[in-house]
Amino acid sequence: MDLIPSFSVDHTAIVPGIFTSRVDTLGDYTVTTYDVRVTRPNVEPAVDVAAMHSLEHLVATYLRNDPEWKDEVIYWGPMGCLTGFYLILKGGRPSRDICDLLIRAFRSVEDAQDVPGATPQNCGNYLMHNLIMAKWHAARFADYLEANANNPETFEYPKTERLITEDGRQFFDS
Repeated sequence: MDLIPSFSVDHTAIVPGIFTSRVDTLGDYTVTTYDVRVTRPNVEPAVDVAAMHSLEHLVATYLRNDPEWKDEVIYWGPMGCLTGFYLILKGGRPSRDICDLLIRAFRSVEDAQDVPGATPQNCGNYLMHNLIMAKWHAARFADYLEANANNPETFEYPKTERLITEDGRQFFDS
């Protein structure tokens, strides 16, 4: 089986940021998947499950209510590795173009008094939330984005050349 593109990114070199994971054309539409990396994989601890779940609810609610962007949002959800989220939007904007939106979304978490949709009727695991830690992670990530808004590493996947031998073994050049 072929290694899917998101697994071919060098996770030892990636930093928190907003990366274009893939751009797809579906009929007349372009759809872009963004890798919104909140922590540094394999270096920093992953976001705990309850905080990640709360961030999913809070940021999804913000994105789907933002007057400028709500009609562009297709999906917001956590990565299985708990180091970030996937955001799927209509269109093909560069990742840098959604930085302000994500800063606002993560800053909105700081003012939250509760987690939207955290009831048995609205959520499949309504007891698994941690608003306090969600606020901590949100503030940390928004601060990071603001401090690194001019750093190309925040918006471009690490460039690593891979040598692939005839028998299929991969080696990193960096």
